[in-house]
Parts: sequence; C-alpha cells; structure tokens
Amino acid sequence: MCCALKPSLPHEVPLGNDLMQQRTLSNSATRGGSSITMHGLCIPKVPFQVPLEVNVILIGFSGDGGYRYTLDSQKLQDFLQLGFPTHRPSCLETGQPLDIEHHMVFNVVPATQPDVIALEKALKAAMVPAGTAREADFGREVPAFEIDAAAVEPEFQKLYSYLFYYEKFGYSAQEIPSAIFIANFDKVRMDPRNKDIDLMYGKPASRLTEEDIKKQEGGYIYRYRYNGGGASQIWLASGRYNKFIFTYIFCPSTFESIGFDLVSRFVVVDISAGPCTYGRLETEEGSVSPKTIPRLRNVLYPRGSTADKFTTRDNFVGQLAALIGIITQHLLSPDVRFVTVDLAMRLLVPIIFLQNHNRYNIMEKGHNYSIDIQAIEDEVKSMVHKGEEVVTVAGSHSLHLHEKLAIAVSKAMRGHSLQETNKDGRFHVHTKMYLDGAILKEEMDRSADVLAAGLLEVSDPSLSNKFFMRQAWMDGPTDSFLKHKPYNSKTRRQKNKKVQKKVGDLQRTYGTRVVPVFVLSLAGVDPHLMMEDESLLWTSNDVVIVLEHGTEKIPLSYVSETEKIHVFPSQVQRQIVAGLASVVGGLSAPYERVSHIHERPVVNWLLAAGCHPFGPFSNVSKLSQLLRDAALRNTIYARVDSALHKIREISKSVEAFAGEFLRTPLGEPVKGKKNKTTAQLWLEKLYKKETNLPEPFPHELVDRLETYLDSLEEELVDLSSLLYDHRLQEAYMNSSDILETSILTQQYVDHVLENERERMKCCSIEYIQTTTTSSSNQSLFYAVILLAGFFAYFVVIFFSCLVK
Repeated sequence: MCCALKPSLPHEVPLGNDLMQQRTLSNSATRGGSSITMHGLCIPKVPFQVPLEVNVILIGFSGDGGYRYTLDSQKLQDFLQLGFPTHRPSCLETGQPLDIEHHMVFNVVPATQPDVIALEKALKAAMVPAGTAREADFGREVPAFEIDAAAVEPEFQKLYSYLFYYEKFGYSAQEIPSAIFIANFDKVRMDPRNKDIDLMYGKPASRLTEEDIKKQEGGYIYRYRYNGGGASQIWLASGRYNKFIFTYIFCPSTFESIGFDLVSRFVVVDISAGPCTYGRLETEEGSVSPKTIPRLRNVLYPRGSTADKFTTRDNFVGQLAALIGIITQHLLSPDVRFVTVDLAMRLLVPIIFLQNHNRYNIMEKGHNYSIDIQAIEDEVKSMVHKGEEVVTVAGSHSLHLHEKLAIAVSKAMRGHSLQETNKDGRFHVHTKMYLDGAILKEEMDRSADVLAAGLLEVSDPSLSNKFFMRQAWMDGPTDSFLKHKPYNSKTRRQKNKKVQKKVGDLQRTYGTRVVPVFVLSLAGVDPHLMMEDESLLWTSNDVVIVLEHGTEKIPLSYVSETEKIHVFPSQVQRQIVAGLASVVGGLSAPYERVSHIHERPVVNWLLAAGCHPFGPFSNVSKLSQLLRDAALRNTIYARVDSALHKIREISKSVEAFAGEFLRTPLGEPVKGKKNKTTAQLWLEKLYKKETNLPEPFPHELVDRLETYLDSLEEELVDLSSLLYDHRLQEAYMNSSDILETSILTQQYVDHVLENERERMKCCSIEYIQTTTTSSSNQSLFYAVILLAGFFAYFVVIFFSCLVK
C-alpha cells in the first residue's frame, strides 16, 4: 500500500457561502452604538447548514478486480457532488423536515491492488457451501456459498484503519469519518473450489481474452449474512474492535505495529456478490431484486439494448451514485424517529416484566429466553452523551396481582381477517389476532395502577422543561434573565475561574427522564400472536412495549431468497434494544425514511441487514458505531431544531407587537424599503431616532436581543464545525447552551412584551401639531400631494370645457 486518505478539514470544505449562511441571524453589515440590525427579527427560513463528509472507497475498480473494469473515480465524485449537493433529514413522527440541512462533501478514492488481493483471500477462506441457487439471467442452478460478514469484518477494518488512521494516528476516535466500501472482486480468483491460490493474481487486463472476461462470474454465487441474518450484498459494520494490532506502513522499508482500540464507521457494498432477492410478500415497496444493485455483467454485455458502450458506462456511474445516495439518506444521515427535547441529566430505564404464568423466569440467566440487563444498559449508555447518568432497573410482576393492567391487555387484543393461499392453491380466510400497542398504552395510562400509570405519567418529556427549568425572577422593574447571565457558552470551559452567582442565574438542573419498558410475557395465547405490522415491538416517544411468549417461531410475510423469515417470540433482547434506540436515541430503522411525495414513511429493504437490531432481516442485539453516532447527533439536532423554532417565535412575537402598536400619525403602518421586514422598519423608526413617536418598549430589550443573537450566530458556526469533525461531546454542550438560552430568551421577551402591552392599555392616541423638522416635512409632503391633485383636477375640467 502506498497511499492513504486524509479527511478534509472544516476550513477545506468547499462550502462557499453556504457555511456562512449559518449566520442566518445576520444579513446586515453595520452594527454598533444604538443602531441595531436586529438579526433575529428577520430570520429567513433557511435550515441550519451542517457539512457532512462521505468517503467512497472503490475496491477493484482500477483494472485489478472483476472484469478488469476501470472506473474514473474523479468522474464519480463530480457526479455525486452535482447530483446530491444537500440532504435534509425529517422526523418520522411528524413527517416534517428538520431545520437541519447537510451540505454533502464526497471523496472518492480507489484502493490499491494489494488491498484487493488481501480482501479476496479473506473472503475465499470464509466461504461456506450453502446448496445451490438460480442465476437471475439464465435460470440455471449453480453452487451457492455464504460468508459470515462478522467474520470478515476485521479485514475491511484493516483497510479502513490504514486509510483514516494516517499521520502517526493523529486523529482521535471521534474524528474518524464515515466510509462506504464499494467492492468489485474477481470471482474466478475467489472461487473456493479452486485450490490454486495464486491463480491469475497480478495478471494484467491485456492478458485476459474475451472468453476469460465472459467467465468472470465464476459459475457460482456467494452472499453475506451478518450473524445469521438475511442474505444480502450490503451490510453495516459494527465499528468496535478492542486492542486491534495494526501494521502501519510509512514507507516500503519501514513497519511499525501499534495496539489500540479501534472505532470505525463504514458500510460494505459488494456488487460481485449475489444477486440477492428479499422483501415482503404481496408488496413491491422496498423489495430487493437482482436488478436493484448494478452488476458489471449487465454493463459490459447488455441484453436487448441498443445502447453503446459509453452510454452504458455512464448509466453504471449513475446507478452507483444513486446507491451511494440511498446509503447516505438511510445510514449516514437518517431520519429521526422521535424529536425529543429533554434537558434532564439522568435517564431512568425501568424494565417491567408482566407475566401471567410461572413457567419460567425471563430474568434468569443461562437460557435462550433470558434477558441480559447489563447488555441493554451498555447499549443505552452508548446512545447518550458523556455526563448523563443512565440507571437501569428490572423487576418481574404477575399480571394476576395487577387487575387493571390485565384488563388493559385484554382490551388491546384485536383481530383482522386474512386471505392466504395454501398448498392447494386456494384462498383461505382466517382471523389473525394481534396486540394493539397504541390502545394498550392508552389503557395503561388511564388505569389506576401505579406500576403503569405512574411510570407513564413521569415519562412525559415536557415535564423536564416544566419542572426542572423553572428559574426565579429578581425583584424590580428591570427584571431579566439575560441581564444576570449574558449568553456566552465559553464561560463553561473556564473551570478554574470562580463566578459569583446571582439570583436568577440560569443553572444546569438535574432532572430525571423516565423511559419505561414493558415486556408482556404471556402464556395461553394464540401461538401466532404478535403486535401490529408483524412485529413484537411497539414504541412511542416515551414508552417501549414488547411482547414475549413461549412459541418457538412464527413465520412472517417476509422472504429471503426462497425461504420465509421467522421471528422468535421467546427471544426479545433485540426488540428491547431496538425500542430503546428509537425512544432514547431517536433512531429510525435503516430501511425507513419519510417520503414527502407519498406523505408517509416508506421502506427500502436494501439496508435491512447488518449490525443493528431493527427489522426481520437483522439478528443482532446491539448498535453499530455508525448508528450510535446518529443517536448522539439526533439529540443535538433536536435541540438546535427546537432553538431555531423558538427564535422564529420570538421574531413573530415582536413583529406582532410592532404591527399592533407601531403606526404613523394617520394610523397607517410604517412603510419603507421593500426588502425590509416590519420589525426592521420599526427599529429604524424608533431606535435610529428617525421619528419622535414614543417607544413601545424599553430600548434595553433590543440591546440584549442583539447581544444574544450575535453570540448565537457564532455558536451555530462553531457547532457546524464540531459536527463536521465528529466532536459530538463538545457539540452536545454547545447545543445545550443554545437551547437553554433560547428558552429563557423567549420567556424574557414574552414577559417584557406582556408588561408593555399592559402599560399601553391605558394610553390613547391624540393628534397634535408638531414643530419638529421631520413632522413638518411629512406635513409638507402631504400638502404637496393635495395641491397636485387639485391642479390635475382643474386641468382635466379646463380641457374638457374647450372640447365642448
């Protein structure tokens, strides 16, 4: 290996004016004195711009992989930059886009031939026979092999480490960027039936005949399965490796071995694997077919097409770019499941097992149905930022001792009719029972049982803001939050300086957020009982409900190749982790995203396999590092989104106040330049002393708002840079400061406006003659208009008389 990829630095990102649009609160160049541009009151509806770097690593596309195909990496990078310049995530719960927009930065780098050879040897050694499979184009049966993706993941990790732990490992684990590996391996060299390991290694493309090129499929098919999940060509890596020994090459003659903990963020796409077919029966939405992922055989030997060679290659570049765009939207910058803004510093996760039997204890270790509470707590801790305390408690309770809860479970039972075909080919109608999670949660909330109603009551996220953010006002007419604690988050980092606290200062409060998990362990129920949408899990923004019973397995309406997918209702560890990931981390499943065209969430099963606990094609009870980072970013995005909404509400409040009380002596609204808002005109009239009208409210308010908004725009730019560098802990503290101050600023503005509105109720409008220059000029202007009108009238009358 002779090259390495170094991530771009924030100031190297070609953002142009886009990054400076973080100063969304500032469009004016003049400041100072008593004049004010009032940035916040002319806030455009521009989302918060965050640069997002995506590194695409091409393996086997330099004439050293399958079909000896060569792909222009610069052409692909330019196409990605042009085709996907921005991406804006949305909220699955509301269907609305967030006030966050990613400016995409793509880097496409080819891997070297030694990397390709090393990976091919590792894959060849990991192939296990798996019967036969049918080719998509010709329908003939060929040998099939399967690869455990978790077993070969360290080989891809070595390449990732070499590319991103460059310059004496100068990057910390938090700054390591995300990568997409797109592999094109030579199946002839990888053929496990061929014992000649060195066959055709290093053989240049010029020595391959046309007949050799046509035989590049190798006469067999191989697929990946991550930990026994569904077969796929795409899988998400876990990204966690303990004490990995890596040999770093500084030059061809120098080697150095270093042991350290590795953190990685990458996805693997192997276009030479498969093709794979999986999805849901009786629906085409999101299904994966042999045509979903582009294959080089279709590029070099298109069937039934009149397209020339160059057009087909261009289409291949477009298909790869579309695939990279899908991965970016679903994994690197996914939609948010729930936007929960909670400033609590402690998280309590009570796991309550409600069972109607004594056949077994689900908390007892050493069985297939056992629940590992410590593993669940470890996963929850990985979703929250440092400094937040996570407390997990578990307990088992009998439903017979909680009558209200037993009634709630009974009321939540539902049934619907299904028409399915049996082996005889005829339709058979039968009723399928399921447990409605929404009704169950509502009934549990209404029940008088403290075990359910009490936990659900304290799990409301709004309670944190309601009870734990309450601050005391100071006595006196000049009462203000901002007066006692000006906004400057940098003071948090000055730990050695002692700051004298005053009454009314904003202090970080230590509330507790409660996210209850109810596991219903039922016996004597329908053996095919599940919750809605063929799942054992139901979540809302404040509770997780999981169904468990003793049935061995239940067939689902999902298929992988020619086999149906089954769910195991006695093993619910994965469902608990998935539910907590959605509620605590705001994570959506990698196969779900909001479609603004369909006005509903849509699915794409292409990314359903890998290291994550979501969906029927997964078989892992933990989160990958990529999704852990997404959970941490979701917390930051939720706070910034809420803060921007509050700032816009402040703008609307002040503009509404200005529209109500700011009038000319004739009762007309203030008019001026067309490109200025009512608030700006109001400020120019009142605070630039362009009129002698009485000021509607104190000048001190506007000064403090200007100070706050000046600091806020700087903090937003810093936050964008921290997110780009994956410095999520510092970004989290920054976003907390922004949200807290926006809350108090909104309270302060509402308080002042309300007082001034009350004060103006006793005022009346009187029109008196003024002697000032501005008033005289205005009266003279109206007089000239009146005289001009009379003159025009007399001219018209005069000429009309001459005509007669």
